Amino acid sequence: MNRKTLLNQLKSLLESETNFITNMANTAAFLKQEHGYFWVGFYSVIKDELLLGPFQGPIACTRINKGKGVCGKTWETMDSYLVPDVDKFPGHIACNSFSRSEVVVPLVYKGKCIGVLDADSDKLDDFTAADVTYLQDVVEILINSSEIIE
Repeated sequence: MNRKTLLNQLKSLLESETNFITNMANTAAFLKQEHGYFWVGFYSVIKDELLLGPFQGPIACTRINKGKGVCGKTWETMDSYLVPDVDKFPGHIACNSFSRSEVVVPLVYKGKCIGVLDADSDKLDDFTAADVTYLQDVVEILINSSEIIE
């Protein structure tokens, strides 16, 4: 199925719900189901850490400091990261030894990073720039569909 159709399906899935946590949960399940990611989920900025949120896949790291690993770097810079080989990313946090490549996209609301979307593969170089753009679109749909509590 093409990505435009998938994005429209996601919009339809989220349109009747505004709870942010519920929408993160359904978005993670949607991405796992439609793309078969090894691991996909969210971390939310809580006080001075990224805290594990809704996800699909094996157990995960629960807390990540700002600037640490791919997720922490994404939070710090508010830039998306495409990592073809996680073992070559400086400071990578090995939450699961089977994770080989990764895409992390910031969740930006009113100019502030409130969390990240993290997608992992158990294959090297499994993501492309098109995947980054697609996941950025997913995040935009999630943010626009949800009531964010400040």
